[in-house]
Order: sequence, then C-alpha cells, then structure tokens
Amino acid sequence: MSIQQLVRSNIRRLTPYSSARSEYKGLANVFLDANESPFDTGYNRYPDPLQWKVKDKIAGLKGISREKIFLGNGSDEVIDLLIRIFCEPKEDHIIILPPTYGMYRVSADIADVEVREVQLGARFQPDVAAILQAADPHSKLLFLCSPNNPTGNSFPLEDIGRLAEGFPGITVVDEAYIDFSTQASSLSLLEQYPRLAVMQTFSKAWGMAGIRLGMAFASEEIIELFNKVKPPYNVNQLTQEAALNALDGPKEQQQWVQSILGQRTLLAQYLSGLDFVERIYPSDANFLLVKVKEPRRVYDFLVEQG
Repeated sequence: MSIQQLVRSNIRRLTPYSSARSEYKGLANVFLDANESPFDTGYNRYPDPLQWKVKDKIAGLKGISREKIFLGNGSDEVIDLLIRIFCEPKEDHIIILPPTYGMYRVSADIADVEVREVQLGARFQPDVAAILQAADPHSKLLFLCSPNNPTGNSFPLEDIGRLAEGFPGITVVDEAYIDFSTQASSLSLLEQYPRLAVMQTFSKAWGMAGIRLGMAFASEEIIELFNKVKPPYNVNQLTQEAALNALDGPKEQQQWVQSILGQRTLLAQYLSGLDFVERIYPSDANFLLVKVKEPRRVYDFLVEQG
C-alpha cells in the first residue's frame, strides 16, 4: 500500500494554511501581510515556519538530508500529527506494545482512534509474528519505543526491519533514549523502508526538555504530510535559538551522556546491595527498571522522602 493510500481522505484534499514567510525563498525579513509589530523587541517577527537553520545543523549531525526532517513542539506533537494524518476516527487503529510510553494511547484516545495491544514477550522484546498477525488494512500506525520506556531495553534492528517490511501501515520507532544505547539508530533503515518513521528528541541526552523540541525523520513524502497539517509556526523562535546554540556544541552533550552512563552503572551496583531489590533489568536508557519486594511500600516510602 502506498503512503498516499494510507492517508486520510480529508488530509489528501486539505489545502494547508499558507503565509508569505513560508512561500518566499528570498532574504526579506519583513512581510506586510503578517501585521507584525515594527518595533524591534528581538521577537517581533514570526519565526521560520520550517526551521531551516536548525534542520541544516541536525542534517549535518545525523547524516540525513534536511528535507527528511520534521521538527515538532516535542515528540508528542509528532505522535499527534501522525494519528491525525493517517487514522480515521472509529475506523482505523494503532498498535502499541505494552508496557510502553503512555502518550501513544492518550493521543489516540483524544482522536477517537482505537488502540490495539500486543504485549511484549520474553525479555520485553517484540513478538514480530504476533504483531503482524494482529495487523489488518486498518492498522495505520505501529509504535515501537526503542529503547523502551519503561523497560529500558532496545529492540533488535533486524526485528524493526521485519516489522517495517511486513506491517501494512507506518512503523514509527521512538528513539527518545537512543543516545544512551549501545545499539545503532533505526535511521540506518530509512532508505530501505519507505513506510518507516523515526522520532528523536532534545529532551533527554541534550538536557533540553524545557524547550519542547522533537524530531521526526522519514521519507520526503511523509515529511511533506507533516508540513501540510502542522500549525504554521509550531516551533517558536526561542526554541529554535536554543537548539542552534546546543547544536554548536555537540561534544558537551556527548560528555553528559558518558557521565549519565557512568552514574547508571554506579546506581545499579548500589541497588543490587539492597535486600528488597529482586532484579535490576539491563538498560539502554538513562534510567533503570528495578523489581522490588512490596513495590507499593517502596513507592510510598520514596514519596514520603520527597
């Protein structure tokens, strides 16, 4: 099935919002149709609606063309737009693999789109055969969180490739924690699988959750659909400036990651010495999943300690 066949019919017919700033390719910075304030406050002009400067830096860092990058108001906007683009309410559905990140379900529930679950199997790994068996022509989105929240493990690239090949809709890999993983990114699979999309974020390894900036990488056809339905200025100027400053110093981000990985090892060693800890699961993220005796009691104690 082609990408366009997967798209909701009203989205295919949609005439997107248009502004001079998004259409003009020259160097002008003043657009009379925008009715902006003439007083230079530093932020009196609307921001670049397509965030080209930020995308250029990300493209260089990731080794992918800027036309295959979408930037959103956090990855949650990316999730929301994917459901709006591809899922017809009360007709189509998404597939998730619990236990996993909660916003896939919340965004689908808001859009009145059914959520189907295929539980993760042994060692919290995806059951590829069960997932493909659960899919049908109305299965529009498959969300794979790798490294997974809350289990912390990564899914094998081979399994992700098999799902991207066999799933009838769009396979979405959420790589919010990829910088902490020993496994390579699914970005390496994009050229091979046109129905694959990969999400990443500035919230974790970059330490910038407060600016709300999520990234999606996909074919130009899918990126064009994102740009068609997004709000015209979905990433504000302050966020774009903060991202540009961070991208000027990626070595600092890499140092933070190494520090967190070291602290993750130390925390695991400390926790293993506590008598109420039954198991510490391997982690490719910036957190640990820990099985404890009497979990409710432990939770209440931690809450009391602030």
